[in-house]
Amino acid sequence: MTHPKRLMLLGLIDSCIVFFSIYISFLILNPNMNVIQSKTLLVSALTIFIAHHLTAAYYGLYRKAWAYASVGELKAIFKAVTISIVAIAVVQFIGLGDVYVRALAITWMLHMLLIGGSRFMWRMYRDSITKRLKLGGRRTMVVGAGQAGTMVVRQMKQNPQNGLMPVLFVDDDKTKQHLDIFGVNVAGGSRDIPHLVKAYNIENIVIAIPSMSKTEMADLTKTCVDTGARTQTIPMIEDVMTGKVSVNDIRDVKIEDLLGREEVELDMKAIADKLESKTILVTGAGGSIGSEICRQVMKFKPRKLLILGHGENSIYLIDRELRGLKQSETEIVPIIADVQDRDRIFDIVAECAPDVIYHAAAHKHVPLMEANPFEAVKNNIFGTKNVAEAADTFGVGYFVLVSTDKAVNPPNVMGATKRFAEMIVQNLALNSNTKFAAVRFGNVLGSRGSVVPLFKQQIANGGPVTITDPRMTRYFMTIPEASRLVIQAGTLAKGGEVFVLDMGEPVKIIDLATNLIKLSGFDIDEIGIEYSGIRPGEKLYEELLDPSEVQEEHIFPKIHIGRATPIAYTEQQYILSNILTFSEEELRGTLIGLANRKVPQSPQYQ
Repeated sequence: MTHPKRLMLLGLIDSCIVFFSIYISFLILNPNMNVIQSKTLLVSALTIFIAHHLTAAYYGLYRKAWAYASVGELKAIFKAVTISIVAIAVVQFIGLGDVYVRALAITWMLHMLLIGGSRFMWRMYRDSITKRLKLGGRRTMVVGAGQAGTMVVRQMKQNPQNGLMPVLFVDDDKTKQHLDIFGVNVAGGSRDIPHLVKAYNIENIVIAIPSMSKTEMADLTKTCVDTGARTQTIPMIEDVMTGKVSVNDIRDVKIEDLLGREEVELDMKAIADKLESKTILVTGAGGSIGSEICRQVMKFKPRKLLILGHGENSIYLIDRELRGLKQSETEIVPIIADVQDRDRIFDIVAECAPDVIYHAAAHKHVPLMEANPFEAVKNNIFGTKNVAEAADTFGVGYFVLVSTDKAVNPPNVMGATKRFAEMIVQNLALNSNTKFAAVRFGNVLGSRGSVVPLFKQQIANGGPVTITDPRMTRYFMTIPEASRLVIQAGTLAKGGEVFVLDMGEPVKIIDLATNLIKLSGFDIDEIGIEYSGIRPGEKLYEELLDPSEVQEEHIFPKIHIGRATPIAYTEQQYILSNILTFSEEELRGTLIGLANRKVPQSPQYQ
């Protein structure tokens, strides 16, 4: 309703209330009163009419949003009505020589009741509409009755249009259980969640304990997801404390939340010493890992960041993103180049003189490389050789090869080429001023080659989700964590190490698929899971280190160093000189046999 119309309506309502109140009060005391001939009534009515509208305007009774009326508005009504009655008493005393106290007392009560009631009826009407809207929202359980949880519930109640209706709290603090907070009962603890979801017909769960550790959060999230209810969470505790949390900040739980991996604390000083004000080259900068390495490197304010890749679109995208984030002192240089082009790579390293190289460019898809083995050799072996030898030739300080757990005892060409790439780097480290190292880790959630995007697409298409084998397990970590640890490992290199990132416990692919289906809001039966059989070159179980390479101690949280042994340089050079002349069968046999060999070299090369 527009403001002038609202004023007219309130003024009309108040005028009717004013005349009704004074008339009824006099009528109660004198039922036989002649209204027309009563000078007292007419003077009193005119006085209260003028006095009420003046005081109502003064106390803002026509400006207030009565849909949100509270104690403050009630005080304003009390003041306006009381002053109006006092005004009548003064006029009666001066003009009529007497004050009709009983009539004024009844008028005051009626006035208060009707003026206040007319305002608060609108509040009650709005609340009833809100309640009906809430009844149409998703029945929501809030896990955590602390500061974050209570803020979320309060905002759910104030913003029913978000479609969430808080039904109950869950909290392990026994002092809070069975309390009523904002009209919502704390019905039990986390162990009661499965039972409470069924008992209260819960459709939505919001986890509002942002201070919980990642491991505890993963366990709690798994419990909630297993109920079949849509599971959501809120931002970090810092956002709660600063009041930034709102219903709009609630997000769906991601598959990463189920990993339960605690954030690693990086040695920021050591990394800054290596990267700040330096020139950094990242190959494969348009890929999932390479682009995240670029984002992480930018935080340390390098003088120049060289982002190198073969695909122009991916380099364009990361270049544009980094320019939006960049520190003013960092020069970003996009480079389109193929690591297989030796002359081009040498020219780039010679001209740009990087202090550190992160080599993430590689072919990583196991079945594709099994079908195209020579492409894997050219990119993963010769590409690595080109970049690494350029680093050695032009005195680059540090060179870090991004490797994979598939390089351990590989039954496939992709893993074998990555192991051979590690051997090239290890051999160069023996007689180089450049600090060479390789970093192995497993699957990365959200990367282009990960099963997660595939599963999400299959779920979006209505299923089924395809899994090669129900026994299949893999190690997983998030892209940011993997990239940070790659950067940290680079600061630890002394020459020739194969660093292994602690990937935690292996995850069964069937569990991953099941959780993704539930997180997407479906039952397993709705989407379905089918088994397609193990593809060429795949392993049921991945390893991060061969038993002969294992060193129990770690040199940094979540970073271990292995004893991976390179082949003899003469054997390496012989294979590099002849490998492209092999048949596909000879190529597979040579590379896979070499990668799985437990002795440093064949007798003919000793």
